[in-house]
Formats: sequence, C-alpha cells, structure tokens
Amino acid sequence: MSHRSDSTILARDPFAVAARSHTNGDGGFGTHGEAIALPASDPVPDSVLLVTHVPLRRIGGRLCLDDQTCAGLDRWGENFARITYTGIDAGAGPPVVGEASTVWRPVDDLACADRLSIVALPEAYRIATFAARYAGTRRRLTDLVRRSRYLCYTLGSLAGDWGGVAALESIRRRRPYAVWFDRVEHEVIRRTGTDAPLRRRMKNALTLPLMVRYHQHLIARSHLGLFQGQDTFRTYAPHARNPFCVYDTHTTRDDLVTETALADKCRALLKGEPLKIVYVGRADAMKGPLDWLDALHRARQSGMRFTATWWGDGPLRETMQARAGELGLADCVALPGFEGDRQKLLAAMRAAHLFLFCHRTPESPRCLIEALVCGTPLIGYGSPYSEDLVGQDGGGRLVRMDDGNALVSGLTDLDRDRAGLAGLIRAAARTGTRFDEDTVYRTRAELLRRYL
Repeated sequence: MSHRSDSTILARDPFAVAARSHTNGDGGFGTHGEAIALPASDPVPDSVLLVTHVPLRRIGGRLCLDDQTCAGLDRWGENFARITYTGIDAGAGPPVVGEASTVWRPVDDLACADRLSIVALPEAYRIATFAARYAGTRRRLTDLVRRSRYLCYTLGSLAGDWGGVAALESIRRRRPYAVWFDRVEHEVIRRTGTDAPLRRRMKNALTLPLMVRYHQHLIARSHLGLFQGQDTFRTYAPHARNPFCVYDTHTTRDDLVTETALADKCRALLKGEPLKIVYVGRADAMKGPLDWLDALHRARQSGMRFTATWWGDGPLRETMQARAGELGLADCVALPGFEGDRQKLLAAMRAAHLFLFCHRTPESPRCLIEALVCGTPLIGYGSPYSEDLVGQDGGGRLVRMDDGNALVSGLTDLDRDRAGLAGLIRAAARTGTRFDEDTVYRTRAELLRRYL
C-alpha cells in the first residue's frame, strides 16, 4: 500500500482531558476553562500524537468528529496503545455553513475511547489571531510532544497551522517526527484563487512562496514523509529523507464488489441498457462540476444514452441545477445533494458503469479509490494520482486535464464498445482489492515505528 518513490476522552490516560468539558482560550478541553499543565515525564510507551486541521464540534453536549476521522481513529487504536489527537475547535451547536455535508459522530462511542485523548486547538487562520494564540498553543503542543513516543503532523498552511508549530517544537527538542500531506496546498490555493477578489489574490501572491519554503523546511527536517497519492508525492518527496506514497481510504474488505454484482453489472451492460454514470463529492470548483455537465451534454448530443447522478452538496450545487436545465439534461441527470448513508453511496457506485470525474487541482480524493473498490472504472482528467491508481491493474480511461474533447470521445467510445467497458469494469474491481482501511493504517503505523 505504499511505495518509496486522524480527540479527548479518558481520565485513565496520562494525556487525558475530559471530553465533555469546556474550551480554554488556547484550545483544549479543560474542566474549568483553565490551561492544563501536564506533569513532566518520559513519553508514554507506544503512544502516538496526531496534529491535524480537522474540526472538532460539541453537539448535544458531546464532543464529535466527522465519521471518516472517527473510523480512522479506530484503526489507529488497533495499532497503538495510546492516541492523542488534536483538531481545530469548531465550537458548540449545530454545524455551520461548510459542514452541512458532514456526518458527526461522538468520540466517546469509539472502540478506542478508553485509550484516546482529544485536544482542541484554536482556529487561528488570520495573522492577528495566530499571533495572539501562538504562545499558549505552542506550550500545549510542547507538553503533548514531550508525552508522545511517535509524532505525526498534518501540514497545509502558514497562519493557524498548528502541525507546523508542533514540527518546529520537535526540531527544537530534537525529536524525530513524520509529516503528512493529502494535497498540494499551495497549488490548490493558486488554482482556485484565480477569480478571487484582488485583495485575496495579492495576499496569495505574497504568502504562497513563503508557504512553499516553510513546508520544504519542515519536510527536510522530518524523519518520515507520508504523501497521499502521486501528486503530493512527486511535489514533496524530493525534500524528504524518507518519502513514501501512501493512500487514504475507509473502505474495508467487506465493501469490495462481489463477483455476483460484477457479473450482473456486465450482463446488463452487454444487453445495451443506458450507461449508468456516477460521481460522489462536493459541488465545488476544484471538482469541475460544470466540466462534468458539459461532457455529459456533448456525449448526449453524440447519441449516447445514459443516466448520471452527482451525489454531494456544495457551493455550486444550485449552479449545477440551473446549468443542467439549460443544457436539457434534467431528464437524465440527478443532483440529489448530500447523502449521509455511506452504504447507500457505495451501492450507487457498485451499480454504476462509470465514475466520471473532472478534478482540477492536485489532490488525492478518496472517491476514486471507493469507485474502484466498487468495480466502477474511472473516466476523467488524468493526474499523477489517478494515473498511479490504475497504472498496475487498469480500471480507468484518463485524459489530459481540461481536454473536454478527449473526455467526450472517451465516453462515447466506451458506450459503443460495451465488451471493452465490461473488461474495464473487471479491471477496476481487481485494482480495488489493493485498497482497504486495515492495510493502509497498519502500513502507516509500521512506517512510524520504523523511522521514528
């Protein structure tokens, strides 16, 4: 699962901070809002510290994380005796704008809850807030670094990037640490900010070069680089002493498409039924939703019969609905919005003949892996990440980014060559067997133990 080339509960844990308590000014959940001073001691054996940007929210008096992070924490709990997890304090109450597509889960329901500590750090993405919170938050991170045997930090910003601050403290204390990147953040900001207001574009022009140098500095001083997918790997690996390309998925062996389901899908396909096309993800500019609709429109003009569904909410969903109507696609394209039932989404992908995607930034989305696990081949814009996924056993038809003509040709060619598409479906299923949650988390734990 890798090539060289995700909290607080428990009074029994020496890291522990009560899960149902209040937030102090520097982040973290203290019983009376005070800063929590941890006693000096050696690192707890077989303990891991994970510093992330994931939001933490109190809902109905219970501390919650998104369901996928919770699934990951249970896997970490299978590999380490103690886990300390830091995220960003998102406050209390119902989700806010931007979190509508999140399925929240109480952390005290996790299987590893009695061995898990969660620390909420302040949201500080503005320079002034970051400066005000810096000293107190760094003191808390220093305590956590001192108490933890294995250190792994998610990096991705400048101001408010507490993973980077933890890395600086680890460098100062000469503690080996791992860095984790799940996308090329400076490129995502650059590509999605071209239409931003002038003030934002000027800020990006000034800060992005600093971000690049800062990340390179922290990577070079790390002992292990965990880079999700080939886009991040190729960007950051040259600066790391021990770089690995890893993958992130929350599918299990039980989620793999069955032989019966594969046979049924191919049989229906060869009978000539309209193609079933699916996508699962946010309706956001970086996902290329308007490209997606345009490709379907042009394929239909060429005579292709299909039904297509985009599962997911996001800022461009209403725009997509209007555009689908303008293009005359309302009778064959469905935009049902967010669906929190994971099994329903997997069932939709298993039933589909193609997973059409138009991602426009260097990221490593899980949905492509999930489609392959479901035996649904990929067709869309190629990138090092998507090309690497299907490079070994197949299961994809990829075109150059922004090449709409090639994308439409790929769709219509596969519609005409049903036998070839059936073969692509079986190749996707073979590729999907490489990806399961237990394996990817076990691999990461082994790398941490080996290099830290």
